[in-house]
Amino acid sequence: MLHVVFYEPRIPGNTGNAIRMVAGTGATLHLVEPLGFDMSEARLRRAGLDYHELAHVVVHPSFDAVLDALPARVLAFTTQAIGWHTDVTYTDGDALLFGPEPSGLPAEVLAHPRVSGQVRIPMLPGRRSMNLSNAAAVATYEAWRQLGFPGGR
Repeated sequence: MLHVVFYEPRIPGNTGNAIRMVAGTGATLHLVEPLGFDMSEARLRRAGLDYHELAHVVVHPSFDAVLDALPARVLAFTTQAIGWHTDVTYTDGDALLFGPEPSGLPAEVLAHPRVSGQVRIPMLPGRRSMNLSNAAAVATYEAWRQLGFPGGR
């Protein structure tokens, strides 16, 4: 099982889209507080459609709390990284960590000793970043593909 971690997400629609994505892949979505929205917010529910009951979502009060819950490797996705997300050999249990829009992951999170590596999703020059939920989907599907799409059909 893969873990997708949103550090202090702010946009409910992105989290709703991620809920739908983890429901489709079997990954778990971990949200690190503070959240920029209420979990019952209409935009979050609308973006996730009827997938909320099919997704495993866990809200954690802090970054340390999510790390305590994740025994495996944590890979940070950041535009500051040199290596690409496709250069990684993913393993079952990996946690894919993403920061909030528009700021991304703060330096202290990127430097945390539990963060095993930093990777980026390639883009054309002059572009700041991908949409958060799109980046999470690109990364999760690459990791799931490498694992052989367990449980998929």
